Amino acid sequence: MRIAYNLFTQKPKEELTDFKNWTQKVKPGDGSDFFRHNGAGEMLVFSAADFEDFLEPRPDLPQTMEEELEPVVRHLVEQRWPFRLHATYDESISRMLDVFEKVNRDIPFNGLPWFFDHAETISPKNIERVRALNGGIAIQDRMAFQGEYFVERYGAKAAEKTPPIQRMLAEGIPVGAGTDATRVSSYNPWTSLYWMVSGRTVGGMELYPEGLSRATALELFTHGSAWFSSEQGKKGQLKVGQLADLAALSLDYFSVDDEAIKGIESVLTVVDGKVVYGAEEFDKYGPSLIPVLPEWSPVALVPGHWRAGAPMAAALHQCVGPCGVHAHSHEKARHSTVPVNDFQGFWGALGCSCFAF
Repeated sequence: MRIAYNLFTQKPKEELTDFKNWTQKVKPGDGSDFFRHNGAGEMLVFSAADFEDFLEPRPDLPQTMEEELEPVVRHLVEQRWPFRLHATYDESISRMLDVFEKVNRDIPFNGLPWFFDHAETISPKNIERVRALNGGIAIQDRMAFQGEYFVERYGAKAAEKTPPIQRMLAEGIPVGAGTDATRVSSYNPWTSLYWMVSGRTVGGMELYPEGLSRATALELFTHGSAWFSSEQGKKGQLKVGQLADLAALSLDYFSVDDEAIKGIESVLTVVDGKVVYGAEEFDKYGPSLIPVLPEWSPVALVPGHWRAGAPMAAALHQCVGPCGVHAHSHEKARHSTVPVNDFQGFWGALGCSCFAF
């Protein structure tokens, strides 16, 4: 595993103190190709955090946000520290960009890497403002898991451009894809790629009239994301001179049905030219698995990410009549509009249809 880490402020109202301390101790790029410092964020100041629970109304950032954010950004630019900032809503992004543009007038960014994380509802105008400051946008698959909630609150039409990935790409700004795991989303990149390609949530709801091409979606996860750790030209492509990291997959990503993308796994993983994982016919080439700690972790009992057609999944759906745990009617669940009938989908994968009710 390769990690480019960012330093995340720890103390409300003392954020500038944190960053002044850290900029004296470490420089961006310090470390190795396996563990290296990447800058500041995604929390720069606590007052600039517009958390992304679409079950709740959009939060209004406090009026003190700008006066707290500006000195931190000013210090980071002076120290030439790349930075990233969590931002979900366009209303927040507008105010944050006001701060960035003000600092840039005094201390030009001059190519300093910076970007927003998430940006689900960013407007075309603000995408242009990001481009003018040579920033980027790192998108994640939160809509794959919260799309239904977003549609219920803001409507299907608004969801069609949440996030507006096609517009970001058309403007020519750097765009990278990720999962926002593990507290907000699943760590599985194939779940995210399924969402981008199919335009559907993990629950089966169609969000977008047309998804991304498979090549574009994959590029955002690989070559596109290298920009965000200042490693463009070093990783993200199978190319002479780049890091020798690659994976052989269980299925052909470019030819399988959209639904099958979610079930893709690595059967052979190579990092730095060395085999670090092998399965199926490559099992003999992989190293022994390390013990799971703590021992009580579910990871020790569950064989990896959920697989469609696994024996456990099949057994869970042989039930008839009411649920023995919840006493809910399975018949009601099976005939509902929620896609619990699809055992390869999110609700069915949980093992009990009535989980959705």
